[in-house]
Amino acid sequence: MPEKQRSKKTCGGDSLSFEEALTRLEKTIEQLESDDLTLDKSLQLFEQGIGLIRTCDSHLKKAQGKVTELLRGENGEYIE
Repeated sequence: MPEKQRSKKTCGGDSLSFEEALTRLEKTIEQLESDDLTLDKSLQLFEQGIGLIRTCDSHLKKAQGKVTELLRGENGEYIE
């Protein structure tokens, strides 16, 4: 696997990077803010948005874990 490829997370059958999920989430929010949606379409977009939030959250938790691991000193204590 090439080094330049970003880590991906499966969401609804699609593999999305953090950036892709965030962009889709922003578009979903824009759609939800429009006034001409039916209740069914609003619920569908809301569900989609929740899935995208979970994908972004997963990527952020992985990044946080990696940063925490990198900040550990040789003796196992955290470097500030």
